Amino acid sequence: MDIASQPARKKRRWPKIIGFSVLGLVIILSVILVAANMYAKRSLPQISGEIKLQGLIDKVNVVRDEEGVPHIKAKNDHDLYMAQGYITAQDRLFQMDLSRRQASGQLSEVIGESSVEQDKFFRTFGLRRAAEASYEGYSDEMKAYLQSYADGVNRFMKEAIAENKLPVEFTLLGYEPSEWTIIDTLTIVKYMAYDLGGHWEGQVFRSYLLSEFTEEEAMDLFPAYPEVAPTVIEEGAIDWEESFASAHIPDEFNGSNNWVISGEKSESGSPLLADDPHLGLMTPSIWYQSTLQSNEQNISGVTFAGIPGIIIGHNKNVAWGITNVGPDVQDVYIEKINPDNPNQYLYNDEWIDAEIVTETIKVKGQKAIDHEVMITRHGPVISEFAHDNKSDTALSLKWTALEATQDLEAIPLMNKASNWEEFDAAIEHFKAPSSNFVFAAKDGTIAYKASGKIPIRKKGESLVPVPGWNDDYEWEGYIPHNELPTLINPEEGFIATANNKIVDDSYPYHISNVWAQPYRQQRILEVLNAKETFTVEDMKALQMDIKNLQAEEFVPIFLEQLSNQKLSEQEQEAVNLLKKWDFEDDEAETAPLLFQTMLLEISDVLFGEKISDEMMDLFEGKNQVIDELIRHANEGEEGPWIKNNGGLSKVIHQALKQTTDTLSERYGDDMSKWQWGDEHKLQFSHPLSRVSPLQHIFNSKDAIPVGGSAVTVQAARRNDETGIVNHGASWRYIIDTSDFSKAYHIVGPGQSGHFKSDWYNNQFEDWVTGDYHITTLDEPINEDQTLTLTPN
Repeated sequence: MDIASQPARKKRRWPKIIGFSVLGLVIILSVILVAANMYAKRSLPQISGEIKLQGLIDKVNVVRDEEGVPHIKAKNDHDLYMAQGYITAQDRLFQMDLSRRQASGQLSEVIGESSVEQDKFFRTFGLRRAAEASYEGYSDEMKAYLQSYADGVNRFMKEAIAENKLPVEFTLLGYEPSEWTIIDTLTIVKYMAYDLGGHWEGQVFRSYLLSEFTEEEAMDLFPAYPEVAPTVIEEGAIDWEESFASAHIPDEFNGSNNWVISGEKSESGSPLLADDPHLGLMTPSIWYQSTLQSNEQNISGVTFAGIPGIIIGHNKNVAWGITNVGPDVQDVYIEKINPDNPNQYLYNDEWIDAEIVTETIKVKGQKAIDHEVMITRHGPVISEFAHDNKSDTALSLKWTALEATQDLEAIPLMNKASNWEEFDAAIEHFKAPSSNFVFAAKDGTIAYKASGKIPIRKKGESLVPVPGWNDDYEWEGYIPHNELPTLINPEEGFIATANNKIVDDSYPYHISNVWAQPYRQQRILEVLNAKETFTVEDMKALQMDIKNLQAEEFVPIFLEQLSNQKLSEQEQEAVNLLKKWDFEDDEAETAPLLFQTMLLEISDVLFGEKISDEMMDLFEGKNQVIDELIRHANEGEEGPWIKNNGGLSKVIHQALKQTTDTLSERYGDDMSKWQWGDEHKLQFSHPLSRVSPLQHIFNSKDAIPVGGSAVTVQAARRNDETGIVNHGASWRYIIDTSDFSKAYHIVGPGQSGHFKSDWYNNQFEDWVTGDYHITTLDEPINEDQTLTLTPN
């Protein structure tokens, strides 16, 4: 062999070897991708043909319309709810399972150690225990409906497991879902109440203020000065940051817009109704849209996946929308713990044995954890380290939703109501969460009512934790349903709510200390007062309105305060842009980005060095408080937080400086290239998208710039750290009651929870542009998307 020729031969062979390797790798990857794609598609729901469903009495037709909304037609309610359970599970089984696990404190069983603290929190609150306590109070008829729904879910689950067609998320997490029960549904209802009602965190935060700051500093951050400001927790008695570091805080911006206009103010001569609940924006949507028809009802709208019937929607006679009242339905009590027996607490001079519940938390890949929950007469102890050697006090929570309530009794009654009287009687069952209902009827009636269990207190107004060792601060009952705020056919010809204060000081009962900032409500009223008559198109435009009335109020104050400050060239450029702004939160404009960033920086200037991030998470109503601090200071009444930072002018100037410095660092010095959409982008994130690279599978569309903000009618609140809009109108709904057979909707990002479905994210851009789709009460004609469920 010619040795000299060997290198040349090797050199010639390398490209062939590399080429073969790359080609082989491409082929292998292609086969894997094709196989994965085929496997994923196996779990797409069957939407045509016939399925035999054990337990049905008669045949059920399910026709999906162009947006994937199922129109379920049955001859009786038993079959209707069973079919609804089956079809909802087809589209949303993984979401349903994750929802019940989160609410029950059972995530660690499938996710692992990272979820243990969250599970401990929800086991402590005891939503599932409250659901179990609520079950016995339900009527036999409602229990039967709930069981029919659960049976439908389980029929689908059994088929999917047997045929290896579970959604791919189960495969990725390596588990199979367990049987669906009525308690699962009731626990999701309790979680809905948790997500929408509260104020316990605000009470804790204000007590922290009283223990860590001067009384003047503490009261400056209260929503109102209390008649009695208890300071019964001694300084250092509770380590606030440690006690609530793992607390799962519901989004205080959970709310909605809704309004109803009388026939006198509509071009059609019949009432117009609009509703857009503001909740987390996620994939799949928190709402599941359906049309349900039996011999007893014909109803269209949305519900939460896992709950039968329709929560918001319309039938052929009435329509309704819901916003969150946000009342004080939680009180934190300070319990004195027996130093000789940590399982006893003091009440009216007697040591009472607390109930101790051991909650066993299963943890994936590890041993189960026993978590002990202490429950007093007021409720569970929620301070994690409340009665160790450092302290003889504990904080317990009393909350209406932890009582036995039969909220779902309202659903079939609402769905079948034909007038205001029947509807009002139905929502009396809807105890938690407390909700603002707007209503329109075929007979022209428009109405508003606040529903729910709102406590009447012997003493105090739920501003701070109160003594629990005597009966001075107990509840004496609840506001009677017929005395809750109500408005029927007002002279103005319209009613609107946006989580704003719903009563004036003449109302005889206490409802809340903390309300949403008023700007959405003010803008809605501004628009509804501006014209004589309105159309559906006007309602769509109002739901998509991005006028920022907070900016309209505060930008002039900022400019006035900055007029006596020495500004840098860049700061002056920012001021000039704010002067020209029309106060529209347009994603392509610079001024909204400047204003929103200044608001964040004002908070940092005032509190950044004084209050930790952990405690700031508990600062309920922070934005309203900051608004008031600025208003009062601008009127010459500077409080300690502004005064101690050099006065309002200096605070505003420092915030502007930090704003321009921050944005320059991110986007360069050319301010003309800064846009609100740079830090205000819409993304509907899937729960598994936090695990890379799964975001590329489940978040199949990139985040896109979007207008609006937290205070515009087109609610679009961003995460301040990521700039991702993850909270806003989770569903948009408009109906002209001159034709009850149809309504207009947007369910972002889409109807389906299956990432291979055509309806998974087809309404993503619609959410941004306001492109509504029509859903009818009539059964659509679509043979390719018609499924028949028949008795087995």
